[in-house]
Amino acid sequence: MTVADLSTQDRYPTRIGASSTLLERTDPTVWPGVDSGPATAEELAAHDAKGFHTVEGLLSPAEVQTFWRELERLSEDPRVRADERTVVEKKSNEVRSQFEVHKTSELIAELVRDPRVLDRARQILGSDVYVHQSRINYMPGYRGSGFYWHSDFETWHAEDGMPAMRAVSISIALTDNYPFNGGLMIMPGAHKTFVSCVGETPEDNYKSSLKEQEVGVPSEDDITKLAYEHGIEQFTGPAGSALWFDSNCMHGSGNNITPFPRSNIFIVFNSVDNALVEPFAARRPRPEFIASRDFTPVTR
Repeated sequence: MTVADLSTQDRYPTRIGASSTLLERTDPTVWPGVDSGPATAEELAAHDAKGFHTVEGLLSPAEVQTFWRELERLSEDPRVRADERTVVEKKSNEVRSQFEVHKTSELIAELVRDPRVLDRARQILGSDVYVHQSRINYMPGYRGSGFYWHSDFETWHAEDGMPAMRAVSISIALTDNYPFNGGLMIMPGAHKTFVSCVGETPEDNYKSSLKEQEVGVPSEDDITKLAYEHGIEQFTGPAGSALWFDSNCMHGSGNNITPFPRSNIFIVFNSVDNALVEPFAARRPRPEFIASRDFTPVTR
């Protein structure tokens, strides 16, 4: 099936023109439908205005240690490293990310169902949710590579077939996040603008883009416009802190040249009412371990 055959209207066209375009978002950020949960009215208002909000102390110090030991177990398991779901650094060959960890780790599966996590996702998206993607990100000291500026939704829309901006991500820090060890940078309010990118999607683009994204990234001119309009904030804080951010947030991170590693658990929740269709700008969908097509709602 081609993009032209899709019954779902493409409201965010990308990777089709010779020049980039800035489009106004037409989807809510905080969706109606779920009135109760752990997020306060102030947190939801901040999320709506900025595209993100933080929760300090989501995990206790004891829980952080438990998950850190799980992270070490997974990273040291040769079977896990050899799995196609594990991505290694382009230069150092060290583990960069491990995908679908809610299926390989019962601890993380429990975290996905934890009311502190699940119920807040349902509040933001206004519906039942499923896991679109889960992973552990590793950024070792000295050799950790950053991520260039991008919107996750641009890729999920173009390559996974996600119709609307009705997904939210949580990044839970398992190490202290300092301003100097590659912490996530994010542009508050830029989630209200969709950057339509240039460049045709290569075949099996995920094999290279998970290490270093080259297609589906905004131009320097677009980044400059957004940065001067919205500014840049950074997610910092002790281990156990969490950042919730909208699928269309413009974000990125620098390299980590300090001795201090930075690792996090990353979970993407998508609304069950926003199920994936055929990709809008790719010949075929990415693998299931990157973009799940099991739309079964997460339950406790």
